[in-house]
Amino acid sequence: MPEIECTLSRCFLCTHCIPEWKAAVAVKKKTLLFHKGQTIFTEGDEVKGIYFVYSGVVKISKQWGAEKELLLRFAKEGDVVGFRGLGEESIYPISATALTETTLCYIPNDFFEATLRTNNSFTYQLLQVYAAELQRAEKRMRDLAHRDVKGRIAIALLELIDLFGLDKENFIALPVNRQDIASFAGTTYETVFKFFGELSQAGIITTEGKKIQVNQPDALQEFIKM
Repeated sequence: MPEIECTLSRCFLCTHCIPEWKAAVAVKKKTLLFHKGQTIFTEGDEVKGIYFVYSGVVKISKQWGAEKELLLRFAKEGDVVGFRGLGEESIYPISATALTETTLCYIPNDFFEATLRTNNSFTYQLLQVYAAELQRAEKRMRDLAHRDVKGRIAIALLELIDLFGLDKENFIALPVNRQDIASFAGTTYETVFKFFGELSQAGIITTEGKKIQVNQPDALQEFIKM
């Protein structure tokens, strides 16, 4: 994997480290570039370190049945990737794939664990990341269990707006294919394709390939209330 130069200020680890540790981080870290569609790690791989996102977008997913994928979350600049693999088994229970050209800071386990033991501020901030992720995961599980499929797709679209914002043409800033939206909403490609047709016909959304524009957010909210 190509290693490139980057600034320490863009790394979660570096920004929460005590000053005395920044020189050590500069020595221990690796800054890696992943191209669009490239796998960062796969479910079942041995955990050898943890990743911090400098730039780009990563999808975190889990195998769901023999041939299906459940997209758990998107990670973008400032987020942590791979912490679900920390524990006794040291095996990743999820997979991570670059959705855009992505730059990651990689920290090996031995140095990361030493940082946790020594740097109280960093450990506290990472605990907050764990807590926030747990809350999001619990909410998503409730949505998957109790919302109908149209409500789940509507939630997925609104979450994409919250995560990535809009570009200058008012499309969601991250183009996302229908299969990833289906995986994020816990449904099938065919269901997303059909529902998008209904939403487009009603003027609620406009699509151009992978680009999605939400014209009537309030109308999407109505599907969530059902």
